[in-house]
Amino acid sequence: MHYVYLHGFASSPASSKALYLAGRLAERGVVLHRPDLNRPDFSTLTVSRIIAQVAALVAALPAGPVTLFGSSLGAFAALHAADGRCGGEAHPIARLVFLAPALDFGRVTIDELGEAGMARWRETGWWELTHHATGETARVHYGLFGDAARYDSFAARTAIPTLVLHGDHDTIVDPAMVAGWAGARPHVRLVRLDDDHQLGESHDRVWTEIASFVGLPG
Repeated sequence: MHYVYLHGFASSPASSKALYLAGRLAERGVVLHRPDLNRPDFSTLTVSRIIAQVAALVAALPAGPVTLFGSSLGAFAALHAADGRCGGEAHPIARLVFLAPALDFGRVTIDELGEAGMARWRETGWWELTHHATGETARVHYGLFGDAARYDSFAARTAIPTLVLHGDHDTIVDPAMVAGWAGARPHVRLVRLDDDHQLGESHDRVWTEIASFVGLPG
C-alpha cells in the first residue's frame, strides 16, 4: 500500500498535520509521500494541476494500491482525482482519508474575501494573501476558483471507502455541508471532532481513527 498526502490551500508538505501523520506512519515503517502542490508556481495553482501532479506521482510508484489523504483543498482534489480513476489498474485508489475537506470549493464565497473581495479577485484576476507556509505575501490567479467550479463533489460517483474527520467548530469549511455530503454516501464514515479547521487539538484521535481505517497499529 502506498500513502499519498495532499496539503491544503496556501499550505505545504511541512504543515503540522502532514508532519504529524508522516511521523506516525514512519514509526510503522511506512512512507507518506507529500508532494508540494505550490510547485511550479503558487500563483498558477488549479485543482486540475493538482490532479495531474498526483497522477504523475502515483504513476511513478511501484505497482500497488494507494491510500490518498487530503486536507481541505487537498481533499477536494483527492476526491476528484479518485473520481477520475487516478492511478489506473496498476495503482488503484483503495481508500480516501479527508481532513476538514473543502468539498464545496469553487461553489461558495470564500469567507476571507466576502462578496466584494470575490468580485475584485474575478475582475482583477489576482488575490493577494499571506501564504501560511512561508508567512510571506503571495498571489493566486482567479483561474483557481474558475477551474474548481468545473468539479462537483456532490456529483462524484466514486464509492471508494472514505474516512472524513471534521471539526464541529470549523469556520473555514461548513461542518453541515460536510455532514450532508457524508450522510448521503454509505461508503463514507464521518468522525466529528470538537475542534476547528486545523484539527490541532485532535491529532491523537485523528491518528487513532486513521490507523484503524487503514489497518495499521494504533
